[in-house]
Amino acid sequence: MTAGHDGIDGPVVGGPARHIPVLLAEVLDALAPGPGDVIVDGTFGAGGYTRAILAAGANVIAIDRDPAAVATARALAQDHDGRLTPVEGRFGDLHRIVEAEAAGGLVDGIVLDIGVSSMQLDEAERGFSFQKDGPLDMRMSGSGPSAADVVNRLKVGDLLRVIGILGEEKQAGRVARAIEARRAETPFTRTLDLAGVIGKVVGRAPKDKIDPATRSFQGLRIFVNDELGELARALVAAERVLKPGGRLVVVSFHSLEDRIVKRFLRDRSSPPSGSRHLPDVAPATQTFEARNRAIGASDDEAERNPRARSAKLRSGIRTGEPARQDADELGFAGLPSLADLPDTGV
Repeated sequence: MTAGHDGIDGPVVGGPARHIPVLLAEVLDALAPGPGDVIVDGTFGAGGYTRAILAAGANVIAIDRDPAAVATARALAQDHDGRLTPVEGRFGDLHRIVEAEAAGGLVDGIVLDIGVSSMQLDEAERGFSFQKDGPLDMRMSGSGPSAADVVNRLKVGDLLRVIGILGEEKQAGRVARAIEARRAETPFTRTLDLAGVIGKVVGRAPKDKIDPATRSFQGLRIFVNDELGELARALVAAERVLKPGGRLVVVSFHSLEDRIVKRFLRDRSSPPSGSRHLPDVAPATQTFEARNRAIGASDDEAERNPRARSAKLRSGIRTGEPARQDADELGFAGLPSLADLPDTGV
């Protein structure tokens, strides 16, 4: 998964700089990188956070599943004398990556900027945008089932859940049935084609601030890339690889992501409590100290960078307690799996 709304000040491999790091000052304050620290930027994107962390003197392990973002990281690494280690992969595999790349398998900090990157939205051929015509793709890594596969092959009830739960679309039932009816005649292959069908169903009142296809496209993108599953796995992995005193910083952009992060930090930072009814059950340990409530963008930043308006930053500091062995359910139940995508012959 690539960075949610990242940015840099210099040229980007494959295109000009056009991205602004969200909540950069707040991220650096929470992360507190210093000389000699090893920090994981789990969502490198265009390198905005990584550049600032390197400028603070820390070393960076930069992870991204997007080959284009990794190419940018490799170019940047040439100017930093071995202090930047680019890794092509998913941040849900953070534990395995840190074990391979960091001495002792532990790091001083982790930053995650969740969601789709500005670069991906801006490039029509990636198929993320409902405003630009392109192939109906949405895959961050370029591998696995695409959004076209999901739209054309998923059962209508499962499609309803993807759009309704992950997209938070109130008219998900009508959208799913409209997609089912249209694909029976002609499969979907282009973004604007799908956006047009959705737009006719959802409609747009004069006071609406977002495109009628926004929520449906969000749900499809999250499903295609298993974004919530990746986030949940990364949080659990962070608990295992952060040193005592290590810092976890997560910037999210919508309520589903923020709910997972909030639930994790609240659970992990709650004081241990046993039960007199279950005396043989050991109390859960306090593995994180939650730093503060969610931090949002200032009015000034939101004015300069509209994509920062929905951003929320949550952070925690790792305690010395051992990582928990329980596998808490951090995701959302009732969703279909990409592995079970039916083969309709489309």
